[in-house]
Amino acid sequence: MELENKIKEVLNTIRPFLMSDGGDVEFVSFKDGVVYVKLLGACSHCAAADMTIEGMVQDALTFEIPEVIKVVRIEE
Repeated sequence: MELENKIKEVLNTIRPFLMSDGGDVEFVSFKDGVVYVKLLGACSHCAAADMTIEGMVQDALTFEIPEVIKVVRIEE
């Protein structure tokens, strides 16, 4: 549970950048080194959604939390 709280803290640091474009990110779960997230708002259907996951969300999480190997986007 402590690791999930750290993941949420890191997501909170990038949230303002996503919100400035009308989007947001929601933590879904963490299992076996993989963080599962949902992109919300404008980010949920943006053409750059995959780049946002890899370039912003995954980079921030893997840099701050060594246990995180990958971030996967969950689509609704």
